[in-house]
Amino acid sequence: MSRQQPLLNLIDDLLEGDIHDVSLMWQLGAMLLSVVIGFGLARLLKKRFGRRQEAQTGMLSFGVESFGRVMAPLAVVGLLFLSRMLLTKYHLHVNLVLVAIPIFGSLAVIRFTFYVLRRVFARNGRTISATMLAFEKVFQLLVWLSFVLYVTGLWIDVFDFMDNTVLPIGKYKVSVADILQATLSVIVLLMLALWAGAALEESLMKVQGMHTNLRVVVSRTARALLILVAVLMSLSLVGIDLTVLSVFGGALGVGLGLGLQKIASNYVSGFVILLDRSLTIGDMITVDKYSGKVTQINTRYTVLQSLDGMESIVPNEMLVSGAVQNSSLSNSLVNISTKVSVAYDTDVDFVIELLTEATLTVSRVLKDKPPSVNLTTFGADGLELSVSFWINDPENGRGGVTSDVNRAIWRALKEHHISVPFPQREMRILGPVPAALAEQESTTVPKE
Repeated sequence: MSRQQPLLNLIDDLLEGDIHDVSLMWQLGAMLLSVVIGFGLARLLKKRFGRRQEAQTGMLSFGVESFGRVMAPLAVVGLLFLSRMLLTKYHLHVNLVLVAIPIFGSLAVIRFTFYVLRRVFARNGRTISATMLAFEKVFQLLVWLSFVLYVTGLWIDVFDFMDNTVLPIGKYKVSVADILQATLSVIVLLMLALWAGAALEESLMKVQGMHTNLRVVVSRTARALLILVAVLMSLSLVGIDLTVLSVFGGALGVGLGLGLQKIASNYVSGFVILLDRSLTIGDMITVDKYSGKVTQINTRYTVLQSLDGMESIVPNEMLVSGAVQNSSLSNSLVNISTKVSVAYDTDVDFVIELLTEATLTVSRVLKDKPPSVNLTTFGADGLELSVSFWINDPENGRGGVTSDVNRAIWRALKEHHISVPFPQREMRILGPVPAALAEQESTTVPKE
């Protein structure tokens, strides 16, 4: 295998030849043309496919618009390879092109890795963790170090050293190069599987003609199958016999039987919830002491977001084995009631009509199911009435609409000078007042 030293060969060309050598000019022109065409083509594809994906939201999308940062160096590398073939055909030097190819190739590898990592681990607007940023910096450093080793011709020496360094693993001996190649193949295949699964899930969530739970089931199943295929392919590439998985499967079955019953039950319950459609993302539910809107239905747990922003992670087993109140299972209509008291000398029929009209002025109150006002109790302080009304957006909460209705009722009562009684108590002391009590009252200074 001949040693490739692109950088040293380029330096020799510059030292031995003239700066105005025709080969150098052709190489510079080819590089400049490749960069201009590559970045221009990437920008054109980004705009065109970006518009098409916006117009066809149901189409399978792999993020071409955000992939534009990767397409540019990839296109440049392809054009540089084509330039190398043409220059070699006319017996011109290509050492400058051989240095430029790994430069843009390293840039493409770095950008593609960052793209995949952020599509998998930083989707839906989530911020990137400090660990991920540190990994990106380390990976970028390793890629540029590999580029330096390649252009200086030291890569072969480093690879031979790793290939000749053998580590004993049990009764086998494996070289460092084989371990690194196996690790790299496993990581690459798993990341590609996760990326494809994330892209498929994002596309399925935009399909309007499919039920939400069915989208989640298909995306979760597809991701699991992709990861399984990636693991099997990785094991085959590493050289591990797939028959050893039978032993692993037996051990997994024993583990499930002994200590993983809850985890397995939650996973099975998650698929049951998704398939029977008893819960859907966006439903307002109450289970045990937790209540809120369903924001995520994962295979192990379900996330409920309450109206105060607090998120509760509820195991799926609780949603299957326990009682769940779902305010939007068959319909989203919810009845809410509030109480008000008026004086005994008030015209009840007029108040009932007035409260009904005041409640209808609130925008969230349904007009096609008019409110009802009922005289419920002859209270100790006045007549007690109950005002009931309907809403169809329970996900927006009940406290706000109840407050709006109470304010509308209060304004209406004040406008028509209808008094709202409050508790009043009168204490009377019968008989003569004891002398000690009278003396105490005369010496007591009232508090301000």
